[in-house]
Amino acid sequence: MELNRIEDIVEKYFQGETSIAEENELKEYFSSPNVAQHLEQYKPMFGYFSQVKQQKSTQEIPLPKSRDKKRNLAWLSIAASVVVLLGIGTYLYVSDQNATPVVAQSELGTYDNPEEALAATQKALALLSNNVNVGIGSVQYIKEYQQSKNRIFKQ
Repeated sequence: MELNRIEDIVEKYFQGETSIAEENELKEYFSSPNVAQHLEQYKPMFGYFSQVKQQKSTQEIPLPKSRDKKRNLAWLSIAASVVVLLGIGTYLYVSDQNATPVVAQSELGTYDNPEEALAATQKALALLSNNVNVGIGSVQYIKEYQQSKNRIFKQ
């Protein structure tokens, strides 16, 4: 009966469905000398887990020297400074490109030629007239609404 249980646990183990208690049971079974002949093939695998658990690493891991950290920090600060300076320089260059030329206040809206002045004034008044006419059209709708309302709700 125990052999059937071990076979079921082995099958569950390879499907990834075992609990820790069941895995410990498998390790105990395969570390004992009474392993069934057809399960003998799994003995090295579970024996390996037991051996590796007892091993300790004696290999030294080299740590970086503090001198290397200082050198890296110096290069990092130099690179950051260069990036900041490039950013400021780019901003100043672009802002100078986009700057509008300063025009004296006295030159705004003045024309030397009266015909040009008349044409510019007519253009501005036509634009104003078009926009006012659009507004007046909307007011006509309001007047119609008001008249309809007054007919329905006689006051």
